[in-house]
Amino acid sequence: MKQWKGKKNFILGVVICLTLIPTSTQMVWATNYDNITSDSIKEKQNQISQVQQEKTALQSGLTDVKKILGELESSKTNLKQYVTKLDSSLNSIEEKLTELKALIEKKLSEIETTKAELKKAEEIEKAQYEAMKERIRFMYEKGDNFYIEMMLSAESFGEFLNKADYVNMLSEYDRNMLLEYKATREAIIQFKAELEEEQEILEEARETAEEEEAAMESLIQAKEQEINLYEADISNKSQLVKEYEAEIAAQNATIAALEKAVAEEKKRIADANGSVRKYDGGTFAWPAPSYKRISDDYGSRMHPILNVQQFHNGVDMAAPSGSPILAAYDGTVVQAAYSSTMGNYIMLDHGDGLYTIYMHASSLGVSKGASVSRGQNIAAVGSTGRSTGPHLHFSVRLNGSYVSPWNYLK
Repeated sequence: MKQWKGKKNFILGVVICLTLIPTSTQMVWATNYDNITSDSIKEKQNQISQVQQEKTALQSGLTDVKKILGELESSKTNLKQYVTKLDSSLNSIEEKLTELKALIEKKLSEIETTKAELKKAEEIEKAQYEAMKERIRFMYEKGDNFYIEMMLSAESFGEFLNKADYVNMLSEYDRNMLLEYKATREAIIQFKAELEEEQEILEEARETAEEEEAAMESLIQAKEQEINLYEADISNKSQLVKEYEAEIAAQNATIAALEKAVAEEKKRIADANGSVRKYDGGTFAWPAPSYKRISDDYGSRMHPILNVQQFHNGVDMAAPSGSPILAAYDGTVVQAAYSSTMGNYIMLDHGDGLYTIYMHASSLGVSKGASVSRGQNIAAVGSTGRSTGPHLHFSVRLNGSYVSPWNYLK
């Protein structure tokens, strides 16, 4: 009977992990465990639910290229209207791509955080497990009479009660440690589940981004094809020449009006004894660092389809869609807007009648009135406006006339 009682006490000790004898082990366990609670586990479960909702949103938000092209079909007879509507769709896709890239970066960061949390939880679990083994070893060595002997060693009834309370406290403490060990195990399961969900949404976001980029490329190709077909139609030639000349005139008028407004504002500031921006003569930064080639240079040229002499007022730098456009020099944003010919464009004032213009951007990163620095990222390369492929059209104006950008880039 006595032997059975000993076994019974030993088994009970293994199950509830009574007193962890090494005090240092108890302290390390408690200290390392502070950040894992039932609330933190519930928070992880909520995060997993949110990630699952994000996955559903990604799967249902893909761009339907066929639908967009179908809606644009009636606009093909009016090229300007067609380009404007198509650019609106391209802008929407570009915004979506920006959001997807931000989501990808966020998920990469969250995955690293979850990995660190998982590693820490596994370290806590290992420490707890080692402490439990230490307790089992201690119980086996001390036998089933340890508590009784400790109680009977009391020299007074008061000391006996104190020791009884101490035993109860240790037992309660270790029961809590067992619950915490179980919580650690549950936390590890949650961390692994969250890590798996985050990895899945990361891949989903990457796949969605690839599909959106493919959708954008399809729309750009459709736009290029439509512009080329429109311009190649012999019956449209005389009308196209007029349209081309009108577009250039309208473009120049827009820019001239902006210059006039800046000049008037500077005069007002000067009259009030204020200081205005001055150009110090420095060399420009290259505005499209990811460019692959110069697709069209500054100067007079023969239009490849219209067969009319035309003046190309800037340098076209063919570059990947979404690649950065940099401010060539310190300046103030005169305009950041959209037109059907220039697409998304930015105009910078550098002082002393010197301006730079950046056309056909997929997105704009600055707004009117902002001050920018040489080499600052101000936009992204695109194919908006009268454009048949991703590139930056970079122009320089001095005292109301276009001048060669090469004078400032070299």
